[in-house]
Amino acid sequence: MDIDMIKIFKALGNETRLNILLWLKEPTKYFGPQMHLTVVTDFPGGVCVQSIQKKASLSQSTISNFLASLEEAGLLESKKINQYTYFRRNEIAIQEIKKWIDLEI
Repeated sequence: MDIDMIKIFKALGNETRLNILLWLKEPTKYFGPQMHLTVVTDFPGGVCVQSIQKKASLSQSTISNFLASLEEAGLLESKKINQYTYFRRNEIAIQEIKKWIDLEI
């Protein structure tokens, strides 16, 4: 896995983006069940963009930009199900980042 630590730290340098990553660690605690039942089997742990937007109390365009930044940094994964887009943490990448920090910092 090719990790761009600069992109990662830039993505985490914004309080809301960091909060999104923290909230997605426990999606049912922070967002409750997602309305579209297929997401449970199709994309476990996925949270709809609208749910994230509501929790963050920011505009849809701002949240979309934040989610894109986190996904580009490799911290999130997304999946479109019907007309909705869901995001979840990329746990494999997060484990790699933890290893890198332990070894390098």
